[in-house]
Amino acid sequence: MPLPNIDILNKDYLKMAPEERIVNAFLDFGKVLVTTSFGVDSIFLLHLIHRISPKTPIYFIDTRYLFSETLEYKKSVQEMLSLNIITLKTEDWKNKFTRRDQSWKFDPDFCCKVNKVEPLDSIKPEFKVWMTGLRGYQNKHRKDLNVFEYFGNIIKFHPLIDLNEGYIKSYLKKYALPNHPLLAKQYNSVGCIHCTVPGNSRDGRWEGKTKTECGLHLSS
Repeated sequence: MPLPNIDILNKDYLKMAPEERIVNAFLDFGKVLVTTSFGVDSIFLLHLIHRISPKTPIYFIDTRYLFSETLEYKKSVQEMLSLNIITLKTEDWKNKFTRRDQSWKFDPDFCCKVNKVEPLDSIKPEFKVWMTGLRGYQNKHRKDLNVFEYFGNIIKFHPLIDLNEGYIKSYLKKYALPNHPLLAKQYNSVGCIHCTVPGNSRDGRWEGKTKTECGLHLSS
């Protein structure tokens, strides 16, 4: 079946607040792919899902290079919100190859492809719509994204894309939601341990490289 017309979707959904967008997406599409990294602001979208559709499966990609703090945060948030988390991992032999090769040092795109992109690609054919937590203020690539965009054989749905950082911080405070423990150490974006340092917004990701995205949100 053909994908829905995103021009019509964007016209309708741009008028809505984030919560209304998410409610309507579940009504309009039924089955929606939801992913999370358990990064610094991930709990915002996770809390919205918890309030709107608490039984929805939420896919988490474990690269096996994540900070221990991220895994601890995942466990506590999952228990607090009773989230239905499904963990995705690449095949063991592929991960072991990147570990022996230390691929992140000289070919981070390959490392991300093997450990992040491929595990998610394996389930994407089951869905027409993929909900993300991307916000426009995070980097140059994301600032021009719309609420909906075609992405190969799936439609990406960014219900938070036009929010500002202040709105999210106010929401987290209102609901007394816990921060990622690395935020206190000036990590304002958290990915894999080898490729993340403290920094503003996503400046601490892939320091010293032109890379700004892991590949999940870039067209092939």
